[in-house]
Amino acid sequence: MKTKHFLLFSALFFTSITFSQQDGYWDKDRSTTKEISVSARDRIIIKTEDLPLGTTEVVYRITLLDQNQQLASSLVSVLKSIPDPTGISQGSAGAVFVLSKISGEDKCTYAIFSSNDLASRFKETGKTLESCLFQDEPVSKDAKRLSIEKSTCLKGNAMWFGFESKNWIMNQKIILEVVPWVDKKLSRGWSLDNRKNIIEQCKTSNLAQKMTNSDDFCVCILDKIQTKYKFQEFQKLLPVERSKVFKDSGNSCFGETSTSNGVYADLRNQASLLAKQGRNGDAIAKLTVIINDGKATALDYNAIGTSYLLTKQYGKAIKYLKDGEKLDDTELLIKLNLAHAYLLNDNYKEAKPIYKKYQKQNVTDSLSWTQKTEQDFKAFQKAGIQSEDFERVLKLMKG
Repeated sequence: MKTKHFLLFSALFFTSITFSQQDGYWDKDRSTTKEISVSARDRIIIKTEDLPLGTTEVVYRITLLDQNQQLASSLVSVLKSIPDPTGISQGSAGAVFVLSKISGEDKCTYAIFSSNDLASRFKETGKTLESCLFQDEPVSKDAKRLSIEKSTCLKGNAMWFGFESKNWIMNQKIILEVVPWVDKKLSRGWSLDNRKNIIEQCKTSNLAQKMTNSDDFCVCILDKIQTKYKFQEFQKLLPVERSKVFKDSGNSCFGETSTSNGVYADLRNQASLLAKQGRNGDAIAKLTVIINDGKATALDYNAIGTSYLLTKQYGKAIKYLKDGEKLDDTELLIKLNLAHAYLLNDNYKEAKPIYKKYQKQNVTDSLSWTQKTEQDFKAFQKAGIQSEDFERVLKLMKG
């Protein structure tokens, strides 16, 4: 039973380490290790190596050594056994673990600054008010973890450590070690602001503007760009190359996320609402997008034909209704609108056989051809469209 528990614990432990290491890593190649000699009662500034892009946390260790003492193990080697920064903060054991096993009797105070200017003022005056961290109690060794969420020390591209010796006579030997933790995603340069910029740019695209809600579509584009490029690589592309990346990603996302069907359904709903409000010109614009994209149904052609009739654009109504007729020659709503278009375009000769041919049929399951014709004529008159042939047609169908 103990063996099973041990194996289960081991599996969970190593699984935890694996997942943690997938999120980020200790960047030993860009860590800082410096040995400094500080004169008695002196102040000195040490700049770390530039922090790598994507640094979200650092662990630093300060150790004061007596003459000829050597560190037992470097901070980098210690951190190899800690899979992520949170392991240092979980209780005092983690903090003790990264502390140097040895130190001298000398002590110093220190402060950390986020810029060279602030650190330089400390060296001149000894004032620490502008520091992001100040250790005012003299120490012989210290180790801490700083995160970008809780400390302003990481807001610059490096950190500046200011030390003040508390020896009155002898020099001090200080070992400063700083190891950054790099978030893998952020190391590609895709900060929150950079991601927001891509989303905002996406929302101004022609495809996004066709959608009632383009959030999922734009997030899909962002994911594709992030996967293929580091932010710096994307920024170095020529404008025409960036435009192509956006276009290709958009076309891919348009199909992958089932956005296409949703977009055209939204456009149809918008066109229907606009037509009911009497805004037929705006309805035409919505329906034209569907038609130009090759996604129109016979009923879309019927809808745009209706709006062209109500705006007295009879030639265009005939054109689009004939296109719709090619898609579905059995759709009687199209047939009836085509008859209306001929009639209003002063071509009673073409309209008459159509009105006569389907007069005994229904255009829907509950609406007869004649009833629909009467409704349409009233709608035309309400829109200010008059014709002496309205009564003539109604008599024709009743005869």
